[in-house]
Amino acid sequence: MIELLVAYTPFLIAALLLNISPGPDMAYIVGQTAVHGRKIGLFSSLGVISGAFVHVLAATFGLSAILATSALAFAIVKWIGVAYLVWLGIGALRSSFAKSESDAQSAEPAAPISTKPMTAFGAWRQGVMIDVLNPKVAIFFMAFLPQFIDPSRGNGAVQFLVLGLMVLLIAFVVEGMLVLAVASAAGRIKGSRKLGAWLNRALGGMFIALGIRLAISQQ
Repeated sequence: MIELLVAYTPFLIAALLLNISPGPDMAYIVGQTAVHGRKIGLFSSLGVISGAFVHVLAATFGLSAILATSALAFAIVKWIGVAYLVWLGIGALRSSFAKSESDAQSAEPAAPISTKPMTAFGAWRQGVMIDVLNPKVAIFFMAFLPQFIDPSRGNGAVQFLVLGLMVLLIAFVVEGMLVLAVASAAGRIKGSRKLGAWLNRALGGMFIALGIRLAISQQ
């Protein structure tokens, strides 16, 4: 057992460092948590991890090789992902401006931060789609995990799957702690409708920025 732990220590360290490094997934989860709260943040994280698990399965069974070797397949998935992110961004921006117009016409006192309702399932589904439609995630798993597969330890596909699950488990722990921290900080802020609208605009801008980032990415 100790020997096995020592053997996988480099992998665990690398997986931890990768998961604490700022990236699109982390930005998305932070944005969702700041706007919608802890519950939605956690389900957003679960969605992202579920989407990544799809890529792990695809890589395990060799399907991700298509994205790695076919420029057309990579481009199709990438541009669908870009369109989805931009669509989410425009939706968030439209919601924020509609809220601002409504507040300007209302004489009621300011209320706590309120945005378009987001369900737990909706947050999970959104996270899944964002990750599944990012071909760079598939390429990442195909490039990262094989470095830690040892033929002497048995079936390579099984090792690949186990290592992928370990990366996702570490991701959920790291992202869960991040969600709790962001939700706690946001909870201390006495918000207003105006602040809620600006948070939604920031979230919309973030979605569009992620779409642009994906659009300019290369295979």
